[in-house]
Amino acid sequence: MDEGKAGASGPKPQWWSRPRRAQADGAGEQLAPPGAEQYAGAEGTTAAEARPVVPPLPQDAPRQAHPAHPAGQAPVDPVAPVAPPVTAAPGHDAAPPPLHAPDPYGTPPYGGPGPWAPAPPVQRPVTPAHGTHLPPTGVTPVHGTPFPAAVPPAGPQPGPWQYDPWAARPHAATGSHAVEAPAKRARRGRLVAGAALVALAAGGVGGAIGAHLERDGGIGGNVTLPQASAEQASRAPGSIAGIAARALPGVVTIHVRGGEDQGTGTGFVLDKRGHILTNNHVVEPAGADGSISVTFNGGQTAKATVVGRDSGYDLAVIKVTGVSGLTPLPLGNSDSVQVGDSVVAIGAPFDLAGTVTTGIISAKERPITAGGEKRDGSDVSYVDALQTDAPINPGNSGGPLMDAQARVIGINSAIRSAGSEDGPGGGQGGSIGLGFAIPINQAKRVAEELINTGKATHPVIGVTLDMEFTGDGARVNTKGAEGPAVTPGGPGDKAGIEPRDVITKVDGVRVHSGQELIVKIRSHRPGDRLGLTVERGGRERTVQLTLGSANAG
Repeated sequence: MDEGKAGASGPKPQWWSRPRRAQADGAGEQLAPPGAEQYAGAEGTTAAEARPVVPPLPQDAPRQAHPAHPAGQAPVDPVAPVAPPVTAAPGHDAAPPPLHAPDPYGTPPYGGPGPWAPAPPVQRPVTPAHGTHLPPTGVTPVHGTPFPAAVPPAGPQPGPWQYDPWAARPHAATGSHAVEAPAKRARRGRLVAGAALVALAAGGVGGAIGAHLERDGGIGGNVTLPQASAEQASRAPGSIAGIAARALPGVVTIHVRGGEDQGTGTGFVLDKRGHILTNNHVVEPAGADGSISVTFNGGQTAKATVVGRDSGYDLAVIKVTGVSGLTPLPLGNSDSVQVGDSVVAIGAPFDLAGTVTTGIISAKERPITAGGEKRDGSDVSYVDALQTDAPINPGNSGGPLMDAQARVIGINSAIRSAGSEDGPGGGQGGSIGLGFAIPINQAKRVAEELINTGKATHPVIGVTLDMEFTGDGARVNTKGAEGPAVTPGGPGDKAGIEPRDVITKVDGVRVHSGQELIVKIRSHRPGDRLGLTVERGGRERTVQLTLGSANAG
């Protein structure tokens, strides 16, 4: 087929019609629809004359094979030129081209506004006719190769009441949807992230506000703290509080002044007549011309006088007059005390009246000596003491040591402080858990003698001891200070004790020094019988004697 002739011989398509290709071998002419002449160009120029002539493809242009055409349809020449749109002549308004044959019923679907307009035909995808050459996607066709495509109509675009079902959508629309999806997803992700942040922030703020309300009880309100209601129930009698409640009314604080000396100590009421028991070293600064003031637990004060005192036992009895409502403390039995028993110490350490401390009995029959500040040793006291770890400090001296039944079992007298190197005493050091109390059995006897006679008697064995002896036991001296070492007719002389004998045991209890022997003797009453183990010439023997009595000077 002569392609050049086929393109020139057939009737040329008009600008308002859809061009059809000439049939093969020049058969079949393209017919123009009725009324074609009314769309001629200006000044009698037809659309064919106004179109530019498209040169034919070269003879060697490649051709492609196409599938068979549908029945009754002429093959389309892929190289036939496509008629470009015709430009309206200057000075004339171009009318929009009709897209199909006129409506024989005269309905105006594409005219001016009407009361109604039927739905336009549905546009369906059109399969290119057989023989139509389509370039590959994204490849620009070879210059001069015709590409059949829908030609957009010339003239103004349809108005608001016009609809072109054949108009192609803008190319950007398809791309915009493709770009819009990830953009929406990104926006959605940002919204979700923002919502999560807002939720976290709201939770944090809510938690902080809740914590503030829980802690402060409200915003801007007064703080009210929870508190248990007052309890009126009394404590168990054997508890620390129960013991203190019963004992404190009978404990007093003692203030002493005499010359340049003054001091503070503790005492407790013995009877309703006003007798008060305390330590000798508490009232000793008053001397003969000093003053003693007693302050009771309720705050009442009274003047006191010395009834009697004894430095060897470190005990003294004073008396107040004109005071009613006194509460004497009951006395226990120190021989019944066991190591580990609970005890309560009451006193005025460093003038802090009514101080209560607690502990246990750490040891019994602990031989101690206290005092010794005078050169003649007249102020030395010998005590077979109860040892306790209840805190005892300066000012506690003379105060009661109570058992679990609120009974007095001892009189707090001495402590071993960290700065003390010479043994227990009444120094001003603080407590390190080594406190010593005079057993109440010994204190009771001495107190009765002081109240009744003003003086205390000391049990004696009638021998003088060598206090410089460094061996084990207590050695009888070779001579006494004002006479023989063994008093003629005394308890020791009657038992057969001689100078230079070494006493090693008292009633079977070992003694290691002269001081310990004195402590053991002083723990008994005059007239008590004792068994002494005596060593002489490397041989030991046991002798029995009855304790004598000596008045304190």
